[in-house]
Amino acid sequence: MRCCVDLYLLHRKNSERMLLSATPPYGYVCCLDALKLGPRSCIFHLLRDMGFCSNLILWCLAALAWFSSALATPLSGRYVLEPVYSRFTSKDNPDLALRFVENSGVCETTPGVRQISGYIDVGTNMSMWFWFFESRHAPETAPITLWLNGGPGCSSMIGLFQENGPCKVNPDGLTTTLNPFSLLKKSWNNISNMLYIDQPIGTGFSFGDDEVNSTFTASPFVWQAFQVLFESKQFAKFETREFIFATESYGGHYGPEFVTFFDQQNALIRQGKLPGEIITVSALMINNGWYDPLIQNQAYVDFAFNAPGYGPLQPDNVLQQLNQSFFMPGGCKDQEEACIAAASDSDSDAICKKADNFCVNNVFSPAVGDRDSDDLRQNSSALFPSSFYQTLLRSPDIKAAIGANSTYHECANAPFNLFTKTGDDARTLLPQLSALADSGLKMLLWAGDADINCNWLGGHASALAMEWSGKQRLAKAEFTNMTINGGAVAAIKNVDNFSFARVYQAGHEVPAFQPQAAFEIFKQVIHMKQLHSVKV
Repeated sequence: MRCCVDLYLLHRKNSERMLLSATPPYGYVCCLDALKLGPRSCIFHLLRDMGFCSNLILWCLAALAWFSSALATPLSGRYVLEPVYSRFTSKDNPDLALRFVENSGVCETTPGVRQISGYIDVGTNMSMWFWFFESRHAPETAPITLWLNGGPGCSSMIGLFQENGPCKVNPDGLTTTLNPFSLLKKSWNNISNMLYIDQPIGTGFSFGDDEVNSTFTASPFVWQAFQVLFESKQFAKFETREFIFATESYGGHYGPEFVTFFDQQNALIRQGKLPGEIITVSALMINNGWYDPLIQNQAYVDFAFNAPGYGPLQPDNVLQQLNQSFFMPGGCKDQEEACIAAASDSDSDAICKKADNFCVNNVFSPAVGDRDSDDLRQNSSALFPSSFYQTLLRSPDIKAAIGANSTYHECANAPFNLFTKTGDDARTLLPQLSALADSGLKMLLWAGDADINCNWLGGHASALAMEWSGKQRLAKAEFTNMTINGGAVAAIKNVDNFSFARVYQAGHEVPAFQPQAAFEIFKQVIHMKQLHSVKV
C-alpha cells in the first residue's frame, strides 16, 4: 500500500511550492495539499496510517515543522539578495558586454537546472535585459530557443511568465510556483535551453539610449546582443547548436527581418569582410504574427463578419461601417497601398503613419468593439492570463536577486512611439518571409483562432501570399486536424519546410491558452518535423 503524507513545502530559498514526490522503497511521498488540509489534519492522516508508515513519522514531523516555519519566512529570506555580479566584455568591441547573476533562485527551482539573468550591453548606454533558463533535459545537447514578444515595445517577460516559461507567479505577486504544466513536461525549457530578451531599449527592464525607430533599425542591436553572448564563456557552446527563433505578434515583423539580417551578416563573416560570431537560425516560429498590414487589415473585416467557429463579432451596422472604411476611396486599403508604393521615399514615414492611424481607428477598433482584442471570448476586466508577475518584477528583493537595476515597463510607450513615427506597423515583411521560406529554413506560422488582433485568417492569407517554391502547393493543400491522444487541437498544413497551424480555442498568447498543444507543436518544430498527430 502506498503510504503518504500530503505536504507542500514552501522552499525557503526559492519561495516555490514544491511537490516532493517519490515512491517507497525509493523515497517517501509527501502528497497532502497543506493549503487545504493543514498540518494538523496531515498529522491525523499520518497517525491513522501509522501501521503502514511508522518509519516515516519522525521524517514527516520534521518536514511539517520546516513547512510551518517556511510559511512565515519573509520574502527577503527566500532569494539570493546579495548576488554576485559577473561581467564579460567583448574582446572585439569594448562597448559590448554582459553583466549578470547566476542561479538567483527565482522562478526555476528544478534541482540542478541553471539560470542566468542580467544585461547585454549592445552599445554605449544601451542595455538589453535577458533571462536564460537551461534545459531540464540534456542541456549539453539541447537546442537554444530565443523568445521575443512583440508590441513593439512589449517585454518578453510576458512570454516567460504567462506562456512558456518554467514558473507562474502566484496571486500574492510575491511567490512563484513551477509552471502547472511543468509536471506534465509542458514548460518549454523541458526540451530546450530558453533565452528571453527585452528589446528594443526601453522595453521591460532594458534601459539606456534608444536609437531604434523601426524593425529594420532594431535588427543590428539584436545581432550585437548575440555577438557578445556567443563570445562569452557562458554562451559560446550554443553557437553550434540548433537555434530556434520563436516570436509572437509584432514578431511577424521582427522574425523575418532579424533572421534575414543575421543571414546577411553571416555571409559577410564567411567572406572575411566582417569579424564576428556566426549565428545560424535553424527554425523560425511566429504565432499570431503581424506580417502584412494590407492583408491583415482586410482580415479584420472578414473575421468580424464571421470568425470561424465563433460567428459575427459585431452587429450589422458596425460591420457595414468597417467594411466601408476599408474599401471606400481613400480608405484603409487605398492608404495601405500608398504606403507600399512609397517604399523608402523620403515622405514614406508620414504616408505609412497616416495609413496605420486610419486603419486602426476605422477598421481594427470597430472590429474589436468591447471584446478583448487578444481573445474574442473575453470582455471582462479580469482577463486571462493573469498579470501577477508584474508585481513580482517590481519587488526590490526580486530585482536585487535577478540583477535588475531598472524599473520594469511591461509595454513601454517610448519605443512604441518611435516605431509609430516611421509608420513601421504599416509596412510589409512578406518579401523577407518569402525569401526565408524559399531558402529551406524550417518555418512555422501558427495562430490561436480566438485572437482578433493578429487573427489566423490574416496569418493564413499572408502565408498564401508568400512568393516561394511551395506557393501553389500550399494554396491547394487542405487543412487536416492535428490530434493529441485522439482529440483535435489544431488545423494544419505542411509543405516541405513550411507549416501553418490554426490552434483551436486559443487566444493571442497560444501557449497560455493551449499549453499542451503549444508544447507538442514546439517539440515537433525543434526536431525539424512536419506537424502531425501524436499520442502522449
